[in-house]
Order: sequence, then structure tokens, then C-alpha cells
Amino acid sequence: MANLELFDNYVAPRNLQREALVGWAKSVLLLGLGVFFIYSITSGNLTNYINERFAWLSYVAAALFLLLGAANTIDLLRNKEAAMRLDRSHAPITWPVIAIVTIPLLLGIFVPSRPLGSAAAQGSVSLTAASVTNATTFTTDPLKWNVLDWLRAFNASDDITSFNGKEANVVGFVYREATFPDDQFMVARFTVSCCVADASAIGLPVDAANAASFPTDTWVSIKGTLKMDTFRGDDWPVLQATTIEQIEQPEHPYLYP
Repeated sequence: MANLELFDNYVAPRNLQREALVGWAKSVLLLGLGVFFIYSITSGNLTNYINERFAWLSYVAAALFLLLGAANTIDLLRNKEAAMRLDRSHAPITWPVIAIVTIPLLLGIFVPSRPLGSAAAQGSVSLTAASVTNATTFTTDPLKWNVLDWLRAFNASDDITSFNGKEANVVGFVYREATFPDDQFMVARFTVSCCVADASAIGLPVDAANAASFPTDTWVSIKGTLKMDTFRGDDWPVLQATTIEQIEQPEHPYLYP
């Protein structure tokens, strides 16, 4: 009986050096994730990934990663043997787990952060906007409306021809399809409800004599007048551009429904 109890309580010796390396790798990974979140916040890259309304979650994540990394490092420094001892209450951190969690950090570091563009539109930019949730949009000056505001107004209207002759002033990137004539493109934006995983491309068709001089994905500011015309086989307001100005990409390139 005594021999069985000894066997039950026996813990096989572990490679302490290996445990130390895994422990330090865990600390480096946690601290690295915390620093990456802080960099994304301070550099302004955060809005390339998520809706700015949820930015506070990144602040929380940065604080938690830094606290966990610091706590793990302190444990390793204070009592190396205790930190490396097998805890039978849960599975130990292994190298494969460290490697899997490291992949997102490496992608964030080495893959440049940039907003979505034409290549992410998957071959089509929608003319349908999110449902109208804020009626005040339609009481503001239409010259201050963005692409999303105009599409919401179109989609909510019972008479789309009522927009004929309305002036518009919108900002977006140039998007083209193979069927577009040389004097046409769409001024497009991506809407993001939560993060880029749910991003949706929307846009307004634009007619301009000098349309071909603006390359795809160029950010532009367009002033003009809406005119009912045929677009993708249907009657739709098409922006007749009077001026097109190439601009820098906005600080916040996405629109938020």
C-alpha cells in the first residue's frame, strides 16, 4: 500500500533548463503583445483593424498583456525552481502553444498595416447601405454627407429620382470594374461594424471626362451633381463630377454604420 501511495505521488523529473526557456519565452511573448498593442494605438494603425468605438478593448488588452508578462517575469526571477516545478492542476505551456500564439504577433510586426482597398472588394462594390439607424443624417447639410450617408438616403427613399440635380461632395478611393467605360469609376469606402472581418465595400458611381487619369485605389475628393442614369442595368443616381482632387488617405479611412 505504501509503495502505491509513493507511486501515485511521484512526479517524473523534468528538464529544468527546458522549463526555464519556455517560461522566459512566455514572458517575452506576453510583453511583446502588450508593446505591439501600445504601438498600434499610438501610431494610429489600430483603426486599420477595428471600429474606433471598440478601441478601449485594445487599451485593456495592452494592460493585461503587460501585467501578465511582468508577473511571469517576476515569478521566474524570484524563485526559479518554483516557477519551473510541475503544477499537476493544469497542463504546462509547451513550445507548440508558444509558436501558435507568436504567429499573430509576427504577422502584426512584419506585415505592413494598411486599410483595405480595391483588391479586398472581391469584385464588386455594393450600392446598398446598412439600414438607417439615425434619422438626423437626413437633416444635415447634404454637402457634408459621406458615401454611406448618400446610400442610406437612396435606400430609404420611395422616389430615387428626387435626388436628380442634388449637389454632393464626397471622399473615397477609386474603384473600377472591367465593364466600366473609361470616363467612369466608383468613389468607394469600406464600412466596418466591428472589425475588418465584417468590412463591406460601398460606393457611388462617378462620371468624369478625366476619370482615366486617376489610378485605382487613389484617394480623391469629388464635387459634382447627381444625375439619374443607367448603372449596372438599373436607374441610379450617378455623380457627374465637376472637380476631382487627389488627396492623402484620411486618418480614419473606414466608415462606421
